[in-house]
Amino acid sequence: MNDRQRFNATMHYQWRDRVPICDLGFWAETINVWKQQGLPGWVSGGYDTTTTDEFFGMDAYIGGPNVNVGLCPPFEHLVIEDRGDHELVQQPDGVQVLRKKYMGSTFHPERHLLVDRASWQKHYKPRLDPDTPSRYPDWDEARRCWQNSDYPRPRVISGGSLYGWLRDWMGCEQISYLVHDDPALFEEVVTTITDCIVEVHQRAFDNGAQIDACAMWEDMCYSGGPLLSPETFRKYLVPQYQRITEQLRRHGCDVVWVDSEGNIEQLIAPWLEAGVNCVFHVEVGTWRQDPVDLRRRYGRDLLMMGGFDKQLLAGGKNRIEAEIQRLAPIVDEGGYIPFCDHRVPPDVTMSNYMFYLHTARDVWAKQVNLKPFGALATSDPVRSPTASDT
Repeated sequence: MNDRQRFNATMHYQWRDRVPICDLGFWAETINVWKQQGLPGWVSGGYDTTTTDEFFGMDAYIGGPNVNVGLCPPFEHLVIEDRGDHELVQQPDGVQVLRKKYMGSTFHPERHLLVDRASWQKHYKPRLDPDTPSRYPDWDEARRCWQNSDYPRPRVISGGSLYGWLRDWMGCEQISYLVHDDPALFEEVVTTITDCIVEVHQRAFDNGAQIDACAMWEDMCYSGGPLLSPETFRKYLVPQYQRITEQLRRHGCDVVWVDSEGNIEQLIAPWLEAGVNCVFHVEVGTWRQDPVDLRRRYGRDLLMMGGFDKQLLAGGKNRIEAEIQRLAPIVDEGGYIPFCDHRVPPDVTMSNYMFYLHTARDVWAKQVNLKPFGALATSDPVRSPTASDT
């Protein structure tokens, strides 16, 4: 089987030769540390997993021609001010943030451009026009991929974000006030975003798109739960999600995942009601979200990806192996693609990660039809944990 066939079989609880072996990605700092531990210089980090997939023998879970359903054109990326170990940056979403130069995935927003209806009308609404030509791929080239039944990677289309983008554009505090102070504007914004997504998707389908999955992003929860009450979520967002998911299903796409960090427990049921049926990188976190427990409670209705606690990778090898074995029954059942619950951080040694990967290939994939490792990654680490690994 190729990556696409294996992905689709897994997500539909069908026979497959094995589970996909993949990962969400690696911090750039992780890759830099590992290069001091023997990783070749051509391997790079971040969310682009092209080189890490090649080196670690990973399968792809995303690919194919895509469309742009977000702000188009984006705001100009600018470094506004150098502040030593930080820099003030204008992001493509128009927000000015103070970002660390090292471990720069964490940042502090300093200024938001979207503050009221006037700034929405001036700066953001025009960037959600589905007629913008740069949103679309070369249709002839895209059709060649969509119409190729042997296309090797899962064909995944961007599904956008109904709350997460707006929270970024306005800031968490301001969007929390907006929902109560001006619900009409909140509804207008999320409806406009959905209008753009639905129209852009329709043009893709009209041009022959054949899609395996749709990827949405929200990041609308923290350790204590959602930033938007489930009641408000159902009132304003579920109807908009349904517009997207019903259109996807009419065109043969019945796998829709949402990437939302934090404790999503209270939103799983409304997402399922809305047609979003897959949790992407189930995050363990301090609240100990558990794929085994989610499968027990939601059954086969809830597809899952991720869910291996990345914190275990920095500890002992016996704990890594025990967790791989614990997840094995639901991996075997299907509807679940296991990998780390976020990008692998730099406190994980390359030796530990290689132990995790070799063990996952043994236990989850049973050494069936695996992709080869890159040079220097082929040696099997010691299988028996030592006393120092406890």
